[in-house]
Amino acid sequence: MAEKNISMAVIRRLPKYHRYLGDLLDKDVQRISSKELSDIIGFTASQIRQDLNNFGGFGQQGYGYNVEALHNEIGNILGLNKIYNAVLIGAGNLGQAIANYAGFRKSGFEIKALFDANPRMIGLKIRDFEVLDSENLESFVEENNIDIAILCIPKNGAQDVVDRLVNVGVKGIWNFAPIDLDVPKGVIVENVNLTESLFTLSYFVQRHLVFVKKNENVEENNYAASLK
Repeated sequence: MAEKNISMAVIRRLPKYHRYLGDLLDKDVQRISSKELSDIIGFTASQIRQDLNNFGGFGQQGYGYNVEALHNEIGNILGLNKIYNAVLIGAGNLGQAIANYAGFRKSGFEIKALFDANPRMIGLKIRDFEVLDSENLESFVEENNIDIAILCIPKNGAQDVVDRLVNVGVKGIWNFAPIDLDVPKGVIVENVNLTESLFTLSYFVQRHLVFVKKNENVEENNYAASLK
């Protein structure tokens, strides 16, 4: 298939498709229509068909989608048909939580080592890992063919760490540091800003509460008017 520009919105929906299809496989569901998939995921059937048609389309009219085949194809599109070697920098609470999550390994992401600059952390055992001194980061990355670095460090010093990683060939950064990183072309950064996500949630919760309060006031006014 010829290369085409796929919107970021479509790409960000693919992992959700993959997750729901995996759940269907666990339930021994063999085929599903776009309408049935729409009812489960929440996207419209038309949106689902349009998204998948960006990659050639995988359904058959009157049959729907083969769940296992579609799950595998989306996995291939997402690059989940290979193993990625990763290092995690920052062995604090967030870093430890990520290191202890078994789901990454099941999906092909192998965390090879944890690093920290804090002398009190170096040498501690977290799951199967001994926390290594971040002074040795470059040599480890070069010797172990590391593809991805997971940043769980404060924003101060994060850019310096990323520069070091890029210089030894790391092409993917999963960034939990609250900073916009400057990287050269060809290096991919996926930012996960927990505070911004929480603030977004706060916005929608506030809007909902304002909406509920406004409706309550309208109902109270209508009731008061009915008594006159």
